[in-house]
Amino acid sequence: MTKSLILILLAIVISVGGQLSLKYGTGLLGRIDGQAVSGGWGLLQRVVSNPYIVAGIGLYGLGAAVWIVVLSRVPLSFAYPMLGLSYVLVLLVSRFVLNEHVSLQRWVGALLIVTGAALVSRTSGDGQAGSVAPAVPAAAVAGEGR
Repeated sequence: MTKSLILILLAIVISVGGQLSLKYGTGLLGRIDGQAVSGGWGLLQRVVSNPYIVAGIGLYGLGAAVWIVVLSRVPLSFAYPMLGLSYVLVLLVSRFVLNEHVSLQRWVGALLIVTGAALVSRTSGDGQAGSVAPAVPAAAVAGEGR
């Protein structure tokens, strides 16, 4: 289970890196409004030629690949709630890297998310603390229903 937690955290960090890259890239593009969208191909060309946006999309793809590995190892009911930690990491990056103002209400929300993730991490998703439920139903492994 420890390797799976490491993979979950890796997927989160990669996705947050993608968010940071996309935010920086869109900052270089400037505000996208209705007029910019109506420009169609011009906007698309600016987006796909922006290395930060391309890197952000690439990081999302890499994060998805890691997530597929995670889902092959642990129950979805265990893995998915852990993604809430990405909100906390984005909050930290927003405050300390992007220098955005973060309200007390958001910090309290982040604390609740961390508490929830800690509770989820103490079970495998099947309700039994410390046990590991099969990630795939036995009928699917046996090839039934084909």
